[in-house]
Amino acid sequence: MRHVILAAGLLLSAGAAAADPIEGLWQTQPDEGAFAHVTVAPCGGAFCGTIARTFRDGAEYASPNVGRQIVIDMAPQGSGDYTGRVWRPSNDKVYAGKAAVAGDRMSLSGCIAGGLLCSSQTWVRLP
Repeated sequence: MRHVILAAGLLLSAGAAAADPIEGLWQTQPDEGAFAHVTVAPCGGAFCGTIARTFRDGAEYASPNVGRQIVIDMAPQGSGDYTGRVWRPSNDKVYAGKAAVAGDRMSLSGCIAGGLLCSSQTWVRLP
């Protein structure tokens, strides 16, 4: 009986992670004239986002940031909310992060001072 309960629990948790709405391809909001396409996928027990493509002035360019993680260890908190860390390429700093997903939009924030001061972007889910 114990094995059946354990197996059922593993199946339920795997199904919840697979259906998590943060997964997918997202376009960042422009930051200092550049934006990126970020692939968010499971990493360990959380979610991470890796820069897949970069754009400046409407054209794709070969940024050294391609392949770097920009969303780091975002753990689900329920109701489309996540906490983890975010990296801001323009100043090469990592911040305490939080994300809120609603449909095809994600509000992603990097925070300092224990979350009292935050800067946010809105990302759009790509097909």
